[in-house]
Parts: sequence; C-alpha cells; structure tokens
Amino acid sequence: MTPKGEEIKRAADGGPRLSRLDERITGALVGAAVGDALGGPVEGYSPDQIMERHSGRVTGVVGPWNGAAWRTARPLAPYHKGDGHVTDDTLMTHALVRVYDQVRDHLDAYAVADHLVPDLMTNPRWIPELEAEALPLHRIFLAEKWLVARLAYGHADPREAGVGNIVNCGAAMYMAPVGLVNAARPEAAYAEALDIAGAHQSSYGREAAGVFAAAVAAAVTPGATPGSVVAACLELAKDGTRKAIDAVCEVAARHGDFESALVPLREAVAPYDTVGPDYRNPSLAARRPSRLHAVEELPVALGMLLVSGGDYRAAVLGSVNYGRDCDSIATMAGALAGALGSPVPEEWSKTVAEASRLDLWEPGRVLTEVAREVYERDVRRRRSHERAFAELGGSGCSD
Repeated sequence: MTPKGEEIKRAADGGPRLSRLDERITGALVGAAVGDALGGPVEGYSPDQIMERHSGRVTGVVGPWNGAAWRTARPLAPYHKGDGHVTDDTLMTHALVRVYDQVRDHLDAYAVADHLVPDLMTNPRWIPELEAEALPLHRIFLAEKWLVARLAYGHADPREAGVGNIVNCGAAMYMAPVGLVNAARPEAAYAEALDIAGAHQSSYGREAAGVFAAAVAAAVTPGATPGSVVAACLELAKDGTRKAIDAVCEVAARHGDFESALVPLREAVAPYDTVGPDYRNPSLAARRPSRLHAVEELPVALGMLLVSGGDYRAAVLGSVNYGRDCDSIATMAGALAGALGSPVPEEWSKTVAEASRLDLWEPGRVLTEVAREVYERDVRRRRSHERAFAELGGSGCSD
C-alpha cells in the first residue's frame, strides 16, 4: 500500500509557505499556467528525446521543438508551442473561471452547455499558440471540440454528452477551479467535477477530473502536505484510477529527485495507461472506456508532487522532463504545488504572462471572490437544512 500522511511527507525548500485563500487560489492558477507553458514545447516526446534535443534536462522556458518550422512541422497541430506560450490546458482553465464568474455558484453539466460552450464559440481571444486573436474553438483539440459538436449541434443531454468521446485527460486538465471553489472540501470538489465533466468525458477520463479537483481542494486545506493530498485522492478515487495513483505514489515515495524517478514512475503507471509506449503512435486500445485503466497524467503529477516534497520548481520540472503529455502533467503538478503554497518562480510567471499576453493573476482574483460568495451561500443553505431537520425531530441546531 502507498504510505500516507506523515509517512510520505517531504520537506519543501522552495521558499516561504503562503496561507491566505487568495494567495493559494492565485498560486494554483498561476502555477497551472506556468507548468502548462513549460511543458508545451516538449509534449509528446520521451525523456531521452528531450535530453538530446535540449542538450540536457529542460530547466525553464524553451523554444519550439521544431524551431522556426513550428507552423508546418506538424500539420495536425500547427501551434507555436514554446517561448512561454500557454496551451489549451490554460485556455480551458480560464474559460471555466469565466463560467464561475457568470454563475457565482456551484456548477454542473448544464453550466458547460449554457456558458462554457458559447464562450468557446463566440468570444474571440488572444491565442498564444496561434499568435492571433481567434475563437478558442479554433485552438482547442479534438476531444474538447467534442463539447461543441455534442452540446451546441447535437443537443445531447449535458449530463451524458461525454459518452462516446475519446477517454483522456481533456476534462481533468482544467478542473483546478472546481477544487479551489470547494477549498478544503475534497469530497465536494470530487462530486462537482464529476457532474461538470459528464458533459465532456466518460469512464476514467471523467474520474480523473473528479479526483484532480479533489486533490486541489485537499491541497488548499490548512496544514496540507503532498502526502495528505494523495491520501485524499485515494479515499475518493475508484477502479483503475485509484490503483494507478496507489502504484505510482508508492514508487514516488522512494525518490527524492525527479531524475531518478522518471523511468520508475513511467513503469508504475504503464499497466494502467492505454496509450502504450509510443505516445505519438497510440495502441489500438488507446483511450477506450474501461474500469481497469486510468489516464497517465494525474497519477504522474501526484507522483511528482511527492518526489518534489511539494516544491513548485521541482514538481514542474520533473513533470516537464517526464515527456509524453507533459504539458497536462505539469499543469496538474503546478496547480497542486501552487495550491500547497510553494511559490511560482517569478522569472517564469513573468515570462509566460508577457509571452502569452495574459494577465495570469486576474483569474485568481476573480475566483477568490466567487469562492467566498459560494461559501457564504453554502453556509446559508446548510443552516437552513439544519433548522428544517431539527423541526422534523432530528438532532441539530433549532435556533
């Protein structure tokens, strides 16, 4: 079994811990965006390929894998990944923050249909990887375009629209806001994210969305550690997702640096990953529904959080140099380390903000206001229920 609590706690050496809600929420969202931008240019490659391309491990912001040929080297994905540009992970995360800003309450699958999809389809924004203003719909990838096809054109029931989509981390990658609105309530974050993600994913892709949101909620809990975050995930996760997290984190607890952990973490998650050893040439079983499997990204992100002891720089660089879907892995690890309070290096956040032409801090300010409003609503709803239950003769407050 995976060690839990203090048994897998590591001492972080990345600077002072933050404590206020706004700092934790902002740290998580900025941390996710910076991790995304650092991982983007090496996404899809192996640790050995990354080391050969960059003459060593990636230690910060780097340029496109194919240099000036980024527009034509991969016709299916003609995106400027690198130079501090965020990818669709961040575009979708910020889009979900905007939905919370509109609704000012908990979300469900209908909020995706009523607010998120129209935003993707009708509001042009600066898209860093396209170096142009465009609809976010033109940048999001196939698994996210599914949202538009199923909800805007197919008129599917939002709660079931995710069925039939490829099963990947597409929903999980932008669920950090759900965990932040449900700060310190992992079980509530899990349930809300599962409802939201029903519009986008099914099977272990949907499960990963719920567990990642729970991990973020656990990370902003006072006194949280990487070990307590993993423990919260193991309490909630189901089927292959739980087994994959357990296997990866058991291995991660034996390592104190990402270099030694790169191969062991991949070996630990491989039995649960459907993509196979060649990320760019997926197996026939790739991304199909299953109760036995899991997305690779979330367990590895949690593993890197343990290996790093919660230190932001180490967690993100470990995720980036792991390769494969490393922009999403680094997005998740960055969100979790930031939520724990480990500072995001200023030289990275400033570079990413300027290169991507984004205010990385504004979403944090917005979501903090929403989180406080939602908390106040929850308190009123809970007290109303307590009074009603007391009047029915149950135990509880009657005043």
